Amino acid sequence: MNHVHGDHRHQGHAASRVGAPNLNVIAFWATLHCLSGCAVGEVLGMVMGTALGMSNIMTILLAVVLAFAFGYAFTMAPLLRAGIPIRRAARLALAADTVSIAIMEIVDNLIMLAVPGAMDAPLSSGLFWGALAFSLFVAAVVAYPVNRWLIGRGAGHAVVHAHHQH
Repeated sequence: MNHVHGDHRHQGHAASRVGAPNLNVIAFWATLHCLSGCAVGEVLGMVMGTALGMSNIMTILLAVVLAFAFGYAFTMAPLLRAGIPIRRAARLALAADTVSIAIMEIVDNLIMLAVPGAMDAPLSSGLFWGALAFSLFVAAVVAYPVNRWLIGRGAGHAVVHAHHQH
């Protein structure tokens, strides 16, 4: 299914996808990338809030703020290294990661609240760390199909993919 426009040739849909990265693989890596920044902020916030004896709500708020900060920072760093101005990099990070981070934060914090005693467990507790690890895993599983859907439509992480240096 080839056709010609002017002096250039377009190949049919199936042929144009040969060698193209698999959408599932792209979505997996985008979700893992997002989870990395989200997890750093979430873990740091939960550890700080628990260590400081903050209320559950304040601990969650701290974890959410840090998850967004680290998530955006993890996306912006390669953009800035590629020479993209900071304001443009920030806009790209917001467009790329906001939905994914929001989903992950909602899911993982709801799980942390739902697991009996997890939010009140000391940092030395397996309950705290087990619930946190489980909550982040489930959050990534829930975010993956949304990331896949967004990337397939040129949104989400797709907006930064062309700007990352490989």
